[in-house]
Parts: sequence; C-alpha cells; structure tokens
Amino acid sequence: MADRIYLDWNATAPLSAPARGAMLAALDMVGNASSVHGEGRAARRLVEVAREQVAALVGAEARNVVFTSGGTEANALALTPAIEYGAVKAPLDRLLVSAIEHPSVQSGGRFARAAAEEIPVTPDGIVDLSALGARLAELKAAGERALVSIMHANNETGVLQPVAAAAELVHAAGCLLHVDAIQTVWRIRCDINELGADLLTVSGHKLGGPQGTGALVRASEALHFPDPLIKGGGQERGSRAGTENVAAITGLGAAAAARSTSSAAMAAVRDRLETGLKAISEETVIFGSAAERLPNTSLFAVPGCRAETALIALDLEGFAVSSGSACSSGKVTASHVLRAMRVPDRLASGAIRVSLGPDTTEAQIEAFLKAWKTLVSRLSKREKRGLAA
Repeated sequence: MADRIYLDWNATAPLSAPARGAMLAALDMVGNASSVHGEGRAARRLVEVAREQVAALVGAEARNVVFTSGGTEANALALTPAIEYGAVKAPLDRLLVSAIEHPSVQSGGRFARAAAEEIPVTPDGIVDLSALGARLAELKAAGERALVSIMHANNETGVLQPVAAAAELVHAAGCLLHVDAIQTVWRIRCDINELGADLLTVSGHKLGGPQGTGALVRASEALHFPDPLIKGGGQERGSRAGTENVAAITGLGAAAAARSTSSAAMAAVRDRLETGLKAISEETVIFGSAAERLPNTSLFAVPGCRAETALIALDLEGFAVSSGSACSSGKVTASHVLRAMRVPDRLASGAIRVSLGPDTTEAQIEAFLKAWKTLVSRLSKREKRGLAA
C-alpha cells in the first residue's frame, strides 16, 4: 500500500502535520470549554484561537465563526428561512440554488420543498446570471425575499462561479447570499468580503484538518439565527448547541493557519495531466475546460469508458481517484452537475475526477498517465469487439 498514489484531494485532504500536532496536544488536556475553572478556560482558549485562525483564512471577524460538525451541517444551518438581519425579522420566502450545488445544498435545508428553486448553469458549468437576475427581479416585484446559495467552485469540475457578480444582483434585490467555499478556501484566495457573501461554509478535512469539523462564517454580526439547527445549550453564542470538540476544532484551526495556496504549481501539474490525457486519446473530453477552474481539478471522460470499470482498474493499480462527489455513500451515480451542463448520459457515465494537492508531483501524474493509457487501450479493444465496459 506504500506505493499508492492519492489523487482525490477534493474528497478529503490528508491530515496536515500542524493539525495532527495541535490535536495531539489538545487531547492531553482536560476540561470542558464551557466550564469556568482553569481547565475549562484553557480548553476555551484553544477553541477561540481556532476561531481566530479560521476567521483569518476567509477575511472575517472571529466572533462571526460558528463551528459545526462539517460542511454539510454548516450548509444545513445556513439554509433556513429564519434568518434575521438587523431590523428585518420576517422569514425569507424563497431559496434559490444553482443546479450544480452539493447535495447538502440541493436538499434545501429547512426551506419547504415548494419554496426551493433551481437556477440553471451554462454548458460550461457556470451559473446563469441572467436567469438569476430575472428571477430575483420577479421576487422583488412580488415583495418576496430569498436566500441564494451559489458555491465558489464546483467540487466535480472545479469551475469557478461568478460569486461577486451574483452578490450584486442578490443584494440589489434585498436578498441574502450563502456561498459554499469548501473547495476553495486554501486553493485560491477566498475572502468573504470580496466575494460579497453573507454566509460562507468551510470544511476542515478539505484543507488538511480533521474530518467531522467545519464552520459557517457570517459577514456581519447583524445576521442572526433565532432558530438554531441544533438546540440545547448556549454554545457557539447560541447558534449551535453541544459541547465543543476541542481537539478537532484545534486541528481545524491549525490547518487553516498553516495552509497556504500553491495555485501556480498545482495548475502546472494539472495542465500536464490534461495534456497527457489528450495525447492518449484525442476523444478525451475535459469538462468545464473553457471556464476558469480551480488549479487542482480535472474532470474528464473518454467515450466508451465507464467510470465504474475505470475506478476499479485504477484502484487495483494503486491510484485513488473519483467519479465526482464523494458524498454518495461510495456509490458511482450519474452526475447531476454534468446533467445540468447538458452532457449526454453516455459520456457523463464515464467521468473521472482527478484532484491534486500541494504534495502531488509530476512523477505521480506520469505514473497515472501510463496506467490510464493501458486502461484506455484495453477498453477500446473490448469496445471494438462489442464488449464495451
């Protein structure tokens, strides 16, 4: 297993050394972060340092960071009609989400199903701002307010979304914007104020922190959740009940503080991968390649090659890759993202995602390309014999 090559960083990043060290130190401490004695205050200090570290990562104030059990919970906390903003106490009327959002956003959170709507994307996988603007204008004319949720970058294609432009449309209509920034916070610049987001989601294990950690970040303290998703004690300033997981939160904070972007280096390795894929088969389709993308993500397919077959074969050869989102209980299912981009089902069924990290080397990519060339050649021969996988 030592020779395996990990190319699935969008699913989860390896635990970073700073996060591991911080967690081990925290595990040696005793004390509930809500207790007033010395041990409790020491635990509280670890939580608050981590809060400052996460806030600094996205240009926010520490008091506006709410720790959660992960990105899914943070999204669920955000997606509620019961959001108060300053003097505005009335519940939101609608939820508008792009057609390529993560399933935890597509589920609609605590909005009624009838109140949730989908905004289309272009064939390049970019949210259709014209459609968004038109729908927001209709809602404003009808006296309705909406929460809009648009991810910063798609987890499957890596396509970056025009979040700042969307924010202008959303705020002009008197609405609020939530941004799932789980895939971007350490790969490219991600500042909540520059994006114009009112709410922003972070996930620990995507940036080298522990699994089971995340945060919902507010742009302003004026934004308030009067009806928390998890009720009970007054932890997280009343926004999320439950005893804080001090060690895990400390690990998230350490990862946030230590992680620096290496966009140019990752983009160079990603480009070498895609050049190699095209050289192996001219039929290779790289989804979203005409749009601006994350520097580490490539989603591609070769006609006649099914994802299930390719994933198994590559795994046996020692490569960890994905067919898209890793949040579907290990199942290889049709991509709703590619469907929204109007990709034919037969091509979409063969989509493979390779996602890189700062530790990915060109030598590892060359090894992958060698294995991929052998696999494509074998599958092409089978297809010619009428045995397409």
